[in-house]
Amino acid sequence: MYRPRNLPRWAIVTAAVVLAIHITFGLLLTIDDVGVRNLGGSDQVAIILIGVLISAAILLFTRPRLRVGAAGVEVRNLVSVRLFEWDRVLGLTYPEKGFGAWLLFPADEHITVLAVQAGDGQRAIDAMGRFRELEERYRGTVRPGH
Repeated sequence: MYRPRNLPRWAIVTAAVVLAIHITFGLLLTIDDVGVRNLGGSDQVAIILIGVLISAAILLFTRPRLRVGAAGVEVRNLVSVRLFEWDRVLGLTYPEKGFGAWLLFPADEHITVLAVQAGDGQRAIDAMGRFRELEERYRGTVRPGH
């Protein structure tokens, strides 16, 4: 199993900052000298809840994961989890200009694997190597279409 290191850290920090800003502005919203006179408690709650929703969406970036096993390759990105059997997978590559690695399929198709990112540096390189070792172990040397 592989998870990114930097993306979840940035997501947690960003979500905390967004939430803190919304809570602060929500609490300060009814101070008399802000210029607007028709704001009340429901507006405060709404601003805070918007911050909670935005922070929850940002925290989705803590989810990416890549699992490799006998059954195939399981990719969990922001919301979906998908298992791809070995007979459908051609390999894992990293495009020259890309945010995450690509899991390759026949007919020039691919899916982005957010768990393996250039921002993780050597860890991402090691993850690619480990993937290839496990691919060799679980699939053998025969690749579909080759």
